[in-house]
Amino acid sequence: MGPLASHMVVHILLMNLLAPAVAFFLYAVQERSREPSAIALVLATTTQLAGLWIWHAPPLLGRVFASDLLLLLMHCTLFLGALLFWWLVFRFERNHSWKPVLALLVTSKFYCLLAVLFVFAPRALYGELAGHHTTIDVPALTASLADQQLAGLIMLAACPATYVIAGIAIAARWLFALETVSVDQSNADAEAWS
Repeated sequence: MGPLASHMVVHILLMNLLAPAVAFFLYAVQERSREPSAIALVLATTTQLAGLWIWHAPPLLGRVFASDLLLLLMHCTLFLGALLFWWLVFRFERNHSWKPVLALLVTSKFYCLLAVLFVFAPRALYGELAGHHTTIDVPALTASLADQQLAGLIMLAACPATYVIAGIAIAARWLFALETVSVDQSNADAEAWS
């Protein structure tokens, strides 16, 4: 596994496993307060996606791999953006559950788009990761393209699944809550007539 694919595994662990787990833990232990605004969810979604796309812009990612400090900053900002996103997603309940489902679907689509760019780009977008700065090294470019494609495939396998599964779970919780309200209302109506 090359540097870009390894890097993507770290991002998936941080953004798709650790961040949702920490956010769910925080949601489970906190006192229930009012739901966040839809604007907060939109901002968190935008922040997470902008961070992902900006950090993976070819010129910036090349600099990140050359600096341990930038790499740490990248991982921290992506984790914190994902943590905020997931924490807000878990806080919506009942009639407002469609909002996080929509945010999860939008996020999943933009992750997929980035992954598809990695997989189907006709050339290595991150050639500097292969270690060729002054001359064209065809084997290094080929290895770099294969690494980039593997990174994209890892993203395509892991990222949308996380967001789609979370969206399905939230939608199911929402539908069960609607069914409970409907049954309770039917029982109340039946008691009113008796």
